[in-house]
Amino acid sequence: MQQDLQEENTSSPVQVTASKKVINGWAMFDWANSVYNLVITSTIFPAYYEAMTAERTENNVAYVRFLGREFVNTSLYNYALAAALLVVALTLPLLTSIADYRGTKKKFMNFFFVLGSFACMGLYFFKGPQTLSIGIAFMMLACICFWSSFVFSNSFLPEIAAPQDRDRVSARGYAYGYVGSVILQVICFVVVMKGDWFGIPESDKSLGPRISFLLTGIWWLAFGYYSLVRLPKPLAAGAEPFKRNVFTEGYIELVKVWGQIKKLPVLRKYLGAFFFYNMGVQTVMLAATLYGKSELAIPTENLIIAILLIQLVAIPGAFAISKLSAKIGNIKALMVVVGLWVLICIAAFYAPKGNAMVFYGLGACVGFVMGGIQSLSRSTYSKLMPETHDTASFFSFYDVTEKIAVVIGMISYGYITELSGSQRNSVLALSVFFFVGLILLVNTLKASRKTTI
Repeated sequence: MQQDLQEENTSSPVQVTASKKVINGWAMFDWANSVYNLVITSTIFPAYYEAMTAERTENNVAYVRFLGREFVNTSLYNYALAAALLVVALTLPLLTSIADYRGTKKKFMNFFFVLGSFACMGLYFFKGPQTLSIGIAFMMLACICFWSSFVFSNSFLPEIAAPQDRDRVSARGYAYGYVGSVILQVICFVVVMKGDWFGIPESDKSLGPRISFLLTGIWWLAFGYYSLVRLPKPLAAGAEPFKRNVFTEGYIELVKVWGQIKKLPVLRKYLGAFFFYNMGVQTVMLAATLYGKSELAIPTENLIIAILLIQLVAIPGAFAISKLSAKIGNIKALMVVVGLWVLICIAAFYAPKGNAMVFYGLGACVGFVMGGIQSLSRSTYSKLMPETHDTASFFSFYDVTEKIAVVIGMISYGYITELSGSQRNSVLALSVFFFVGLILLVNTLKASRKTTI
């Protein structure tokens, strides 16, 4: 079943999955930081941003001025996120190699999730076009910290779960994340839609969303610490102290990991496939709310309901696709899911304007495959990795591949929107990324069958 994923890991000692306390503690970090991904990335903040940045409207397209240039407001949002993810891609390889060498990835994880939680709280001060720079700055900082903390969390997976348990443990993490984020999303939804229950004046439409940003930061901070104290102390990969400065040794460690990856052909091919299909997955997740609100004219209330539906459906989706992978193998399961993503993008291109029920249907389909593809991608990569103490460094390659893909995806999405005047064309372009990823997964499967144990 999993032969194609285990053939490159030879001469490895048998691993034992950690205790239930450790596994649940690790999964709780998804519970903690997934609220950023839902409230800030997917629902309330994008809708709030779109409403607060319509300085000028022409042909139903809203424009906003930033840094002396006028942008389509949705394109500026996409560009800002792309810039933040580029920072992550450029800095994480160095930080993760240092963390592996010194055994300090828990400290890095702690630094980023604390800073990210305060960045979410800082969005409280984004009140409209006059404070746009505050909103963009804290949005970018929160994005950088979310993804940075997430890669250090991911790197614990091969240390706490045996290969045969990683699909299940990875799925549990995403399931915890979806449940936790939905709970806070419901609370924030009530604050936004029923502000009078909390003494919020009806005349202040911005206060409810801004309180939601505060709650997101507090949740992330509190549960992040709950998770951190339950994770094991990582081992240092370097036996000797740094002989030169920290940056020199960090890059030496990075080069060493890249040398190992080059010797693993299946892992190399898998990263190529992951690069393209993840370009589509993450862009859909980041742009879905703005697409629904700006292009399909879905009211904010219906948007939030649709995103909640995505989160709820993602939970059984993650476990169902995990079971599928146990029957047909990880690569084949990923091929099935990526094929479904191609069909979803085409359906979204043809979605009628103002039809909330169609948007709900698309949301349910996205949710089911979203949970599965994220969970399975992470566990597949962890199985293809060799036995090593450099887990954070190896996952930095995974993360850099993901982030560069998203940077290209978001810039392409924003540029095609500005060029054509419609986000529909941008969504259709995403189907091409998924199709290329599907072809490369076929090549990965062929390569894995040629490998001998």
